[in-house]
Amino acid sequence: MKQSANPGNSQPRWLFPFVVTVVFVLSALPLGRLAATGIASALTGGARQLLTDPALWEAVYNTLTTSFFGMIAAVILGGGFALLLTLFDIRGKTALGFLFMLPTMIPPQVTALSWIGMTGPSSALLKAVGLAPPLGSPQPLYSLGGIALLYGVQNAPLVYLSLRAGLLALPRDGVEAARLAGASSLQVLKDVILPLSLPGFAAGAAIAFVSCVGNFGIPAILGIPASIYTLPTLIYAKFAAFGSGTFAEISILSALIALLSIVGLVVEARVLRGRDYRVIGLSGQVAVFRLGIWRLPAQLLLWLTILVILVMPLTALVASSLAPAYGVPLTPSTVTVKAYEEILFRQSVTRTAFTNSIGLSLATAFGLLVVAVLVGYFLVRSKSRVTGLISALAEIPYALPGVVLAVAFILLFAAPIPFIGVSIYGTIWIILIAYLSSFLAVSLKPVVSAFRQLDPSLEEAARLSGAGFGQRLTDILVPLVAPAAGASVILVFLIACNELTISALLWSAGTQTLGVAIYNLDDSGSFNLASALSVLVVIMVIALMLLLELMAKRLPKGVVPWRS
Repeated sequence: MKQSANPGNSQPRWLFPFVVTVVFVLSALPLGRLAATGIASALTGGARQLLTDPALWEAVYNTLTTSFFGMIAAVILGGGFALLLTLFDIRGKTALGFLFMLPTMIPPQVTALSWIGMTGPSSALLKAVGLAPPLGSPQPLYSLGGIALLYGVQNAPLVYLSLRAGLLALPRDGVEAARLAGASSLQVLKDVILPLSLPGFAAGAAIAFVSCVGNFGIPAILGIPASIYTLPTLIYAKFAAFGSGTFAEISILSALIALLSIVGLVVEARVLRGRDYRVIGLSGQVAVFRLGIWRLPAQLLLWLTILVILVMPLTALVASSLAPAYGVPLTPSTVTVKAYEEILFRQSVTRTAFTNSIGLSLATAFGLLVVAVLVGYFLVRSKSRVTGLISALAEIPYALPGVVLAVAFILLFAAPIPFIGVSIYGTIWIILIAYLSSFLAVSLKPVVSAFRQLDPSLEEAARLSGAGFGQRLTDILVPLVAPAAGASVILVFLIACNELTISALLWSAGTQTLGVAIYNLDDSGSFNLASALSVLVVIMVIALMLLLELMAKRLPKGVVPWRS
């Protein structure tokens, strides 16, 4: 039985239709449905009432303000870490890089809860050390400044990764030439390295801004109690107060979020327009400057930053989970693990959330593994002109804010599926499909990197020996890309388990995820239960990151985000 379209083609006939169908269903179809609804609403005049609502423009202002200042904070924090860890003779770089990456791997709502537990008059940690503000003092994080600050902490690792990649590609001979010409280390840094690093700064800033625009967890925890709404939380509020025009309104709000994200990327492109940043010479080995007597202060500054942005908030989160109730001082006589007992053994909702999140994450990770192997093989081996378009369409859902993607799937599946008359809206299946769409790019990247490193002659020799596509896939391709495929499973599982933005709009009774459960517990006033559940999630995140770290040496370069 022939599997190939012609004797010279190693791909089976069914592979191209399979790839096109997957990308169409997971990307083009939902986003097209969202665009069609928004356009129809605008043409029929349904957008007029929404666009004249002061609450909308207040949410736009809040979104832009918090996203801009969050981006600035992320650039300062992430850029500082990237420069110091990449260019200078700092000790403990691997540990510092790993710890600095943790905030972006921790769910944003957990980050918000941990910082609430670290500040304000009800902080169990501050009460334990006698530093809590007087009762009745305002919680400083319930503000635009508090939201922007945590945006910066959450997204600083993204700037760090972007800038570090650019610094690692700097030409060694250019730096050495400047040194031989008599330039000091400060001059080399100011006149050579920083100008060439501008693309990394700009890319990191754009990624941070887009991530801030679509963030739901932080403004939901910090903003809604203070009646501060951003566009994602305004969508959530309108969806909660469902009415006849809700779908039209949330489609327009989603379009605004997407537009703001695109504006951020366009600004990045304009910053770099007309400038040539190509470098000639050897790269891959960074220029290390010696700090001399300043090395110890620099190391202390880095570790102090880790203490403030990571250790102290997580310590406060643990303290809040061990206190009998929110605001009660934590002392040896008041320490209790009842919150953990309640979460693990008594609360049926949290047990359901664990089951749903782990089940959805496993299904997403392994489902995308199969898809990523086939799609990745097609993208690397195919000579078709549409591979670029297919690759771009596969990446778009992950680049868009999760709330936009959630709205797209709501619009797509609000009515029963045509021809079969089955509705998946309000079931766990709509969350699964949205996860498959959102995380396809995450699963695809390691697998594509692994396929590009394989010598095509291995497969070609097997094909000429009579091995069919299935046999070549089983005996040659899959074993060779297995480490990268395993990393993609862990990465997708890690991200999906912590997801909130998508499931916050798609969940219903019985389909709560861990992110939704944490938010609902905090919203209902059970701060200690929310803290306990958050601590368990953080432990799971750290365990998975350590597992990836152990696998790092066997993986293609760039698969483990915090490694070079």
